[in-house]
Amino acid sequence: MNFLPETIDQYASDHSQKEPELLHELFKETWQKALVPRMISGHFQGRVLSMISKLVAPKTILEIGTYTGYSALCLAEGLQKGGLLHTIDHNEELFDFQRKYFDRSAYSNQIKQYVGEALEVMVDIHGPFDLVFIDADKANYANYFKAVIDKMNSGGVILSDNVLWSGKVTQNPNPKDEDTIALIAYNKLINEDPRLETVLLPIRDGLTISRVI
Repeated sequence: MNFLPETIDQYASDHSQKEPELLHELFKETWQKALVPRMISGHFQGRVLSMISKLVAPKTILEIGTYTGYSALCLAEGLQKGGLLHTIDHNEELFDFQRKYFDRSAYSNQIKQYVGEALEVMVDIHGPFDLVFIDADKANYANYFKAVIDKMNSGGVILSDNVLWSGKVTQNPNPKDEDTIALIAYNKLINEDPRLETVLLPIRDGLTISRVI
């Protein structure tokens, strides 16, 4: 979901760095073959992720929620020479799809894939991390944050996707809507945590940038 008028959203996309051809192919194939293709980051948000990663210049990145690999490739663009991106997804059926594009990229040796439940997998990924991207099941956002915060380098950045949740976070949620309730609590948590400086950007479905003090 975009919160800006379509004309403004398109203008911003048209006046941002062009999407690399490999990512354009990945985006197209995702929409042809994957379930729920709207989950992919896409051109504009992908360029935002790339820019943030390049500004941070991370040595180590952790991505929670790989999907088809688009965001991982965007984040990898900022890796230092010899840096490593760890990316986790619970869907083993997407592993080969991701790997096909990772192997065609300039970062094939810098991206390590994991399949499983993120909270379990993360136990064995020790960090420290310079950049973390949280984009998985919303009910566990707070748990993911708690699992990574003590593994962050000072000055590191935590990115959280879908934090506006189609605007539902601004409303009184249905008591059965666990995802919205979890995101409302998560947004409050990271905004009030004294270890962080946080800003929520209304990009697509909401992207929060939290800098570790």
